[in-house]
Amino acid sequence: MGHIRLGRIPGTRKWQEVVSLISEGADVPQIAAKSADAAARGLETAAHDKALVHAFWLLTQIPQAARQANFAERLRALGLEVSSEPTLLDVVGAFASAVDRRVRETGGRTDLGETAQHAAAETLTFLAGRELPSLFAPSPSDVQHAIAKLGTSDRFSIVARDFFSRLTRRYLAYFLSRELSNHVGPQQRFASTGDHTKFNVALDLHCREASRIIKEFPGAGTAKPSLSRAALARRKPRISLT
Repeated sequence: MGHIRLGRIPGTRKWQEVVSLISEGADVPQIAAKSADAAARGLETAAHDKALVHAFWLLTQIPQAARQANFAERLRALGLEVSSEPTLLDVVGAFASAVDRRVRETGGRTDLGETAQHAAAETLTFLAGRELPSLFAPSPSDVQHAIAKLGTSDRFSIVARDFFSRLTRRYLAYFLSRELSNHVGPQQRFASTGDHTKFNVALDLHCREASRIIKEFPGAGTAKPSLSRAALARRKPRISLT
């Protein structure tokens, strides 16, 4: 996966309102909500972003592959180039390569798509990783079992919410990171880099808590893990951080 560049705050009225809120010391929920509103146009393109749709589709299909006896073969059928007994890092790396390949074939790499690719990789690593044994090196069977747990109906909403909270946080950070650094120092919003860090932690927590109200995008508690890639593309996200 590539590296996402820091974005500049656009010069629109809504983004200038975000800058004002930061300068005035507004709390995290206010800044997050206003930032999401300002970024809404970009987020509305999500359903048409090839990398985002493919990344999320693979995130729904990899756990289903793990529920089958021929796990590695099923992964290869999804376009993931793995060995016969892949580790979790192997699966995540193959996932990233598969998304890259898809984008090269279809064209249209975007910052939003790359953000989604990173978010999906983080979700798979985090949720499957916490299911692995901590005392011993996980076996291939442990890895398959851990990923398979993410494919059940009750876990599917957890996967979706984790993905969208990470996507939203990363997308807001794309715009906010550079601007926030302009407000560190004496007589500024953040008196120190420590205060700046605390704000970022609070923003991350806010995005996670708000992810439960993500609506009308596949997997947010209503869609099935077997939803097709075409069906994903027909759905449009409505992300609110208020």
